[in-house]
Amino acid sequence: MSSDPSTDPSSAPSTQRRLGRRLIQLYVGLALYGASMALLVEAGLGLAPWIVLDQGLSELIGLSIGVTVILVGVVVLLLWIPLRQRPGLGTVSNVLVIGLAMDATLAAVPAVRTLAIRVLVLVAGILLNGVATGLYIAARFGPGPRDGLMTGLHQRTGYPIGRIRTAIEVAVVATGFALGGTVGVGTVLYALTIGPLAQLFLRVFAVPTATVSTVVATGPSERAILPR
Repeated sequence: MSSDPSTDPSSAPSTQRRLGRRLIQLYVGLALYGASMALLVEAGLGLAPWIVLDQGLSELIGLSIGVTVILVGVVVLLLWIPLRQRPGLGTVSNVLVIGLAMDATLAAVPAVRTLAIRVLVLVAGILLNGVATGLYIAARFGPGPRDGLMTGLHQRTGYPIGRIRTAIEVAVVATGFALGGTVGVGTVLYALTIGPLAQLFLRVFAVPTATVSTVVATGPSERAILPR
């Protein structure tokens, strides 16, 4: 006779371990994401699209780039309201943890001067970002605020996600560059490599599926990668 796993007491420890793993992946991934973005800033060879905007705004308003990342995340999250998107634990955590991790990493990492070291820091930042993206998205606690904006616009307008994402990222890069954000070879390298890296690490860090608690919202994993 088969038993219902939702009422089987022996399944509770397994469910708790799975939830614990997901929470660890979420917060380690978000912290590493912030650290990876800080490495791109430190390299000075070009930033990820949204960080170009964050850096430009940071210079304009005189706040640290990490605090600016948080403020922009809050504004983007407010745009979810008319799009009727539902945030999850990962969404709210994304807004706070990435910015804090960026500022902490920038304060801890010494300035790099030579071009060879800057290139190494750039490559390390992109690789670390791929790992971080796989970790926190595979945890399935909801998309980042920028992902939700993309998928929300797709649902409301019917336009393809790829086209919406391209339009958003071109707009934020252009605005950030006009405000003084760094655009360069790193921006191009990030755009070309982060998709394959994220897909690879999504498979590496995939958590076995089970009945997911409704206490926190879950979001798309592979369709809505790249929170920035």
